[in-house]
Parts: sequence; C-alpha cells; structure tokens
Amino acid sequence: MRLIYNKFELEQIISRIKEENKSIGFVPTMGAIHKGHLALASRAKTENDVCICSIFVNPTQFNNSEDLKKYPRTLKSDIELFTQIGVDFIFVPSESEMYPESKIEQINLDGLDKVMEGKFRPGHFNGVSVIVKKFFLLIKPDKAYFGEKDFQQLTIIKYLVKKLNIPVEIIPCATIREADGLAMSSRNQRLNAEERIQAPIIYKTLKEAKELTKNESIDNIKNIVKEKINSHSLLKLEYFEIVESDTLVPALKINEEKHYTACIAVFAGKIRLIDNIKIL
Repeated sequence: MRLIYNKFELEQIISRIKEENKSIGFVPTMGAIHKGHLALASRAKTENDVCICSIFVNPTQFNNSEDLKKYPRTLKSDIELFTQIGVDFIFVPSESEMYPESKIEQINLDGLDKVMEGKFRPGHFNGVSVIVKKFFLLIKPDKAYFGEKDFQQLTIIKYLVKKLNIPVEIIPCATIREADGLAMSSRNQRLNAEERIQAPIIYKTLKEAKELTKNESIDNIKNIVKEKINSHSLLKLEYFEIVESDTLVPALKINEEKHYTACIAVFAGKIRLIDNIKIL
C-alpha cells in the first residue's frame, strides 16, 4: 500500500499505470471506514489490476457547518483497514489540494439534485458532483464503485458521467447492513445506545412499505410510514418518497412496467440517517 498526498504524485503514478495498460478500480470515501467501504474496495481490487481509494471529507457537500465539524475523522484506522484488504494506493489530499480555486464550479444536474436529499440539503449534490468529477479526471479509473445506500447520489453520478462523457463505468454495490438491518454508515458511530436500538426500525419500515405497495395507494403508504417512524420517541421522519429509479420522479402510482425505489431520511436524535429499498 502507498499513501499519496498530492495531485502531482498521483498523476505520475496514474501515468505509469496507464503506460502498463493496467485497469484501475476507484473507491471515493470520506473516511470513517466500515464494512460497506471495505466491500467496495474488495470488489474494486478483485475486478481491476490496481485499486485506488480516496479519503477526503469534502467540505462543499455539507450545507450544515456543524455536521461538517462533527463528521468522524479516523484516518489512522482507515488506512489500517484499507491496508489489511490490500488496497494499492490511498489518496489523502488536503482541502487546498482539491480546491485551489476560490469559486466552486456549478454543475447543472437537470433537477435530479432538487428532490429528496437535494430538497433538504441544498447544494449538497453540486458539491458531490464537483469532487467526483475532480477525482475522475485525476485518477482516470476504468471502474468506480458506489454503494446503493446512497441511491440518489448513485443515480446522479451515473447521470454526471453520461452528461460530461467521462469514460468510467459506474459499478453499483449492494448496501451492507448490520445483523439487525441497519444500513452501515459512517454516521452510525455518532448514535448513542438508545438511538442505535431504534435505528433499525428505519429498514424494517421500508420493508413493510414495499409490501404495502401491493394493495395500498402511495399516499396511504406515506401516511403509514410517517406514523410508524414518528411513533418511536427518538425517530423523526424527514421524508419518504417512492420514485422512478432512473429519473427520481416521485411516483403517483405503481406501474409494473417501470422500476421504483422507496427512499427515506430519518433523524435518530440529531443524527440523520438515509436508506432505500427497491420496489420493482
């Protein structure tokens, strides 16, 4: 494993890899590494000649300065975990390395960034898109790996690559869950004991919502989900939507010829958790 801290060194390494006609698998992370990240990196290592992971807490995707301040930073253990599974290179840039310019680029995502997460976190997906674009242009990966837990982000990254004609294959990877169903997330580290007990109700409710689509209207399902989540003392629903999987357009009813995903955001105390489930 080799640590890289600046773009110049990274570009030299990428140039050598390309000269040797080796394929690159890339996993971008913000650290606080858990089994979900390790599954992405393990798959990238298996499917490519070289595996590169980045660890960078990207400030431009936080619309809440307190959230950025409290985001877990565990660089030493992150490096150890990636090293244990045989990651070849870890890129750990500084903020000034990735954002030497003072003005942040604005990327038109044609409305995909305005619903669900985008509605409650304005500017979030522009920040995600800007940093992912920077990483893709620097690293020139053949394949890049993203977890399905961040379903809207995954959809937007696929769209970004197509819109900007970036030659990288986006590989969606299944959500890795705890034994009780809670989707693995770096934010789980911030849950206290009582919040951690109630948090698995989020996925349980999503599974119940999926079953309800067989007989209930979407409006009724939304009301049932809200009542179910908010009936628990430490949980508060921010949103629940059933959307067309490709376009993120909210569904009015289920058409069996299309694909849908149910997406949810819930506060467990002050910790915001997201999850989703495929409907069709």
